[in-house]
Amino acid sequence: MPVFASTSLSGGLALLSQFLSTDNTSQTGLIVNPPATLNFPCSISRGHSARNPVFLSSPRVSVSGGSSTSTDDGVDQSLLSIGVRQSRRSEDWKAAREYHEKGLIYEGKVEGFNGGGLLIKFSSLVGFLPFPQLSPSHSCKEPNKSIQQTARALVGSTISVKVIQADEESRKLIFSEKEANWLKFSPQLNVGDIFEARVGSVEDYGAFIHLRFPDGLYHLTGLVHVSEVSWDLVQDVRDVLAEGDEVRVKIVNIDREKSRITLSIKQLEEDPLLETIEKVIPQDDLTDPDAINSSGQATIEPLTGLEIIIEELLKEDGIDDVRITRQGFEKRVVSQDLQLWLSNALPVGNQYTLLARAGRQVQEIQLTTSLDQYGIKKALQRVLERVP
Repeated sequence: MPVFASTSLSGGLALLSQFLSTDNTSQTGLIVNPPATLNFPCSISRGHSARNPVFLSSPRVSVSGGSSTSTDDGVDQSLLSIGVRQSRRSEDWKAAREYHEKGLIYEGKVEGFNGGGLLIKFSSLVGFLPFPQLSPSHSCKEPNKSIQQTARALVGSTISVKVIQADEESRKLIFSEKEANWLKFSPQLNVGDIFEARVGSVEDYGAFIHLRFPDGLYHLTGLVHVSEVSWDLVQDVRDVLAEGDEVRVKIVNIDREKSRITLSIKQLEEDPLLETIEKVIPQDDLTDPDAINSSGQATIEPLTGLEIIIEELLKEDGIDDVRITRQGFEKRVVSQDLQLWLSNALPVGNQYTLLARAGRQVQEIQLTTSLDQYGIKKALQRVLERVP
């Protein structure tokens, strides 16, 4: 049954409501001496049953908070202290929301850790940094340490973090060191940059690679898709890469809105198919004697399936002319299927060279176009998707 007490403070009456209860503990955690120790007359109003509050009248009520005890004005001071703390926490939540909305970096002290991440001090608040949001620099620096050992070593240190969630109502204050690193280091990146790197986790679709910056630390992580691991056909990335491997990678794309880096390993190696016809076949084998007609000129019949590809290429915007110029014959059959690729021969004006191969035959195709190499590759991709 709730009990309400009134006391005279500074010559007036002040009502202390909801601070006393039948278990003698207030809602704010203040401990009140039990009624049996109140040494003063009590007047109980008539008509109050167990369901109605009972009022105790006294000139003094002793209230203790923790190890200290105060009377009269001390009650007001305790309440004031509670109010100050609540006001400060409210202001700190407001500050946390501003950090989140403005994307600011906060230097937070690591107060401790648990099974899922670090505890980060934010003024009077304590937030949470999940282990997956830690910078890869920690695990790369000491790869033999467990995540718990890494966390224990970080206690007491200050790290740069970004607020990624600040919800006062649900009391969720979440940080990310990875996103803070993105803000600090991504402006240094450009497409085409080459980095020494270390393999992180390996998945079916590719491998996450940690980039090493000039300071020797691995601040950012990118993805090498399975198609960018090797020029050879890769069925399982794990056959080529393993966690901890040291590799060199090239940045092929940066999505700054989504904080994503796309990397390639194979583009640092020469594409074995990007050859000139002279490299594929020696000069003296570029003409088959059987292909000479009666007028002494070589006649070139398009490889099976190549004619329809040429027709489709001429339908693409930016491609003006496609013609077979030379052919050669290899000493052995490399593939019965038709293969088509862009030669690495330098373009002459607006003319590029394609190579087609099937069986022993290799044919050189001259492409007149206003497209660049990337545009040509996309056009070839679209044509090959249309051709059965």
